[in-house]
Amino acid sequence: MKHYSAFAIAREALRGHTGWERAWRKATPKKRYDVVIVGAGGHGLATAYYLGRNHGIRNVAVLEKGWLGGGNTGRNTTIIRSNYLQDPSAAIYEKARSLYETMSQDLNYNVMYSPRGVMMLAQTEHEVRGYKRTAHANALQGVKTEFISPARVKELCPIIELRGPRYPVLGALWQDRAGTARHDAVAWGYARACSNMGMDIIQKCEVTGIRSENGQVTGVTTTKGDIACGKLGIVVAGHSGHLADMAGFRLPIESVALQALVSEPIKPCMDVVVMANTVHGYMSQSDKGEMVIGGGADGYNNYTQRGSFHHIEETVRALIETFPMISRLKMLRQWGGIVDMTGDRSPIISKTPLGNCFINCGWGTGGFKAIPGSGWATAELIARGEPGPLAAAFGLERFREGRFIDESVAAGVAH
Repeated sequence: MKHYSAFAIAREALRGHTGWERAWRKATPKKRYDVVIVGAGGHGLATAYYLGRNHGIRNVAVLEKGWLGGGNTGRNTTIIRSNYLQDPSAAIYEKARSLYETMSQDLNYNVMYSPRGVMMLAQTEHEVRGYKRTAHANALQGVKTEFISPARVKELCPIIELRGPRYPVLGALWQDRAGTARHDAVAWGYARACSNMGMDIIQKCEVTGIRSENGQVTGVTTTKGDIACGKLGIVVAGHSGHLADMAGFRLPIESVALQALVSEPIKPCMDVVVMANTVHGYMSQSDKGEMVIGGGADGYNNYTQRGSFHHIEETVRALIETFPMISRLKMLRQWGGIVDMTGDRSPIISKTPLGNCFINCGWGTGGFKAIPGSGWATAELIARGEPGPLAAAFGLERFREGRFIDESVAAGVAH
């Protein structure tokens, strides 16, 4: 694999860009792998990458029923932050945030990480108290955040209206090292690095069955034939329950659509990310000038990748009060992604009742920001057979034991 650099760009410019290689190899399945990862989204590819980089396990296949990064990885709004309330959540999201900061250099692929800062608006007295509590918890966790005044909010985001009649801005929880990254570039960068390590990324390869013997996984049945494996990782987001059913166990999750939209592009007017949990909305501006807008998840279980129009109306109506200028914009496109929600709105990174079968799911609305931390923790679990410090609290057994990690406010509504 050729090294990407300014010199490589100059060299290819001089010869008509004829020397660029494919970012990753087109692979056909082998009969057997040490590890098979189902799901070539960000979490699955990150898991494969850290299996190779951290644990030296490179006889790995990543199977994807559609195209690489075509699920939630390509359908999110790219927010990255780590200011969660509970200690296990803050630890894994802060690990992810720190890995994002060096990801372009680590992968030799520009993921366009932009630490522009994320603010979470407090628009009720209850939210003021809650965010101050989170700021104190983050200080103990070593996560740098602060609660800022309305004047500081206006300084950071001049287009905001502080005195909305229904939703006044009373302050905000601010994390200055949070930000955004290019979602598809994250998937492509990991895929390129995995392919360079000799791993096989197999697209258009749907898993139709999971094979086992004496309580241990032995392989998978796919639309491209049977593939044997020593260990199996299920990392398929909203379809986790479907794959778990194939493996013979049930998950405490439900799948719903989460949707977003972008406006027509305009001149730069907003260089931070603003989240408003009271109204279930958030907004940032992309590099192309589009206003990226998202809201809450649908209130009913479904597998659509479109979402419902009443949520779009509700979100935009509330955001117009906080950002009056967007009332004049036209919607360019709208989409949905299928997210899997747990009861405590925290993920599952765990062994399963089927031996040597591991699962990573339940990220709800916060999956993109967690990709590198999730991959790091899941790779450690698969390689060692037991969870490491990052994943220990997120096991399936916590639901049976009543040991919940309640992030319903931090993760269940906005991003």
